[in-house]
Amino acid sequence: MMIYARVKKAKRKLAPKAVREQHEEWLQSVNKMTTNFSRGLKPVKKIEHSVLNQPQPIRQNANIPSLCSFDNTPALKRETQKYTGTKMLGIGTLHKSNAVPVFTENEAKDMAAMRR
Repeated sequence: MMIYARVKKAKRKLAPKAVREQHEEWLQSVNKMTTNFSRGLKPVKKIEHSVLNQPQPIRQNANIPSLCSFDNTPALKRETQKYTGTKMLGIGTLHKSNAVPVFTENEAKDMAAMRR
């Protein structure tokens, strides 16, 4: 059950006029200050309007022939990888469908004894 109540918010009191004027003066003095950080700044160059009004350059050779190899065969499917060694005994499952190679009988027993 939701209960709705009207809560009156206290009105925000403004600082006295003298304090506000003093704060404004301080802000203006801070804005006029120059720091050592401003030494490295360079003035921004203005862009001339004549540069902006020039037309875009047009490519001279508009028709570029594509490379045609005349080989229209599709990409071949990659051969599947197969283990050809003799050390791996098999594949075990640890968690869900996580296939893990088994190399010793102790590993196989440990995987079978793991809590599922």
